[in-house]
Amino acid sequence: MTTKKIAYLGLLIALAFVFSYVEFLIPINLGVPGAKLGLANLVIIVALYTLGEREAFLLSMIRIVLVGFTFGNMASMLYSLAGGILSFAVMVLAKKMKLLSVTGVSVLGGVFHNVGQIIVAIFVVETASLIYYLPVLILAGTLAGVAIGVLGAMVTKRIGKIWM
Repeated sequence: MTTKKIAYLGLLIALAFVFSYVEFLIPINLGVPGAKLGLANLVIIVALYTLGEREAFLLSMIRIVLVGFTFGNMASMLYSLAGGILSFAVMVLAKKMKLLSVTGVSVLGGVFHNVGQIIVAIFVVETASLIYYLPVLILAGTLAGVAIGVLGAMVTKRIGKIWM
């Protein structure tokens, strides 16, 4: 990695952490318990399209661990890791297929983040009935994914001119 890339990655890690902190301080009620806008995912989307998959994954994992130790606990970190890893894998696959825009990739990320968390919750709580909550979370993930995706596309377009 070049010095410029390391500095950019450090800046994005700090920005993702700050966005997570803002979301922690000002919980935005989307009408769905546990649903969040996912402001830090804006940074992940931008990194995925400007830095690449490896660096974006590193950024995502560092952010999840930092936020988990700072504002959460091991349980919240487990849910975030499950959602983060699954959503990232799906976003990378969708990006490579080149069938969707940045917004479409973001929507898939939002939806599959919730899917990953529900899967973990089913195992932790030991009841499959939590699956009934999934349609509500899919709707919330879609709406949040659209918002983050639209912003991510705008930021990526501007940063791409500076970065490349």
